[in-house]
Amino acid sequence: MNRETVVTEALDLLDDVGLDTVSTRRLAKRLGVEQPSLYYHFKTKKDLLAAMAEAAMAPHAHAALPGDEDDWRSWFLDNSRSFRRTLLMRRDGARLHAGSTPTGDLYRIRRKMAFLISSGVPERRAQMGMLAASRFTVGCVLEEQAEADAPDSANLPDDVPALDHEEAFEAGLALILGGLEQHTAAPDTATCP
Repeated sequence: MNRETVVTEALDLLDDVGLDTVSTRRLAKRLGVEQPSLYYHFKTKKDLLAAMAEAAMAPHAHAALPGDEDDWRSWFLDNSRSFRRTLLMRRDGARLHAGSTPTGDLYRIRRKMAFLISSGVPERRAQMGMLAASRFTVGCVLEEQAEADAPDSANLPDDVPALDHEEAFEAGLALILGGLEQHTAAPDTATCP
């Protein structure tokens, strides 16, 4: 048993039972080991959850970085869509990711920021745009995954239309991009909060 095996099994357990029910006791039973043996790899459950969050983000973390020839607007949309798809790959993926610190991804984040800045997006606007898109995406996926787990989500009144989560995500993302474009097109004289 190594760290990678523990994380893989923990993510499979997450998919099976959900974040609220993931425990080191259940994980140890799944791995066929005693619970204290998990502490060799992870000192706390928080450490385990952080490793799970990082591993769950691997598909997005390995997506191609933007190239000099890429249009920043198209890349911004594609990057947010990739993030959303990755969060949706795991049950409670957004909850697992929320509050995690992307320490292993700092090089990639810096490259993305440098790309936006070299494309003409003012630095502070690029930071706030990426933060807004990230938090918006996590929030959208939180709502989508919560609705999927709700026992009576299909019992809406006839006059309340069902929400198309992808359509709503795309509409909100377009608004964020539009705001970023507006601030990028004009001289950056105002300061971001």
